[in-house]
Amino acid sequence: MARVISDDCVSCGTCEGECPVGAISQGDGKFVIDADSCVDCGACEAACPTGAISEA
Repeated sequence: MARVISDDCVSCGTCEGECPVGAISQGDGKFVIDADSCVDCGACEAACPTGAISEA
């Protein structure tokens, strides 16, 4: 199951650089995770400074 990014995202971009498969990109007002590409490794969740990423 893919991770999701909540509205707590401040668009810092930290998660995008941590994703080993490039599943994270800038969306409208926050970053988004492509569920089809996400391998659910958790690297983005650990890197997020606001705790905006969690399991779906």
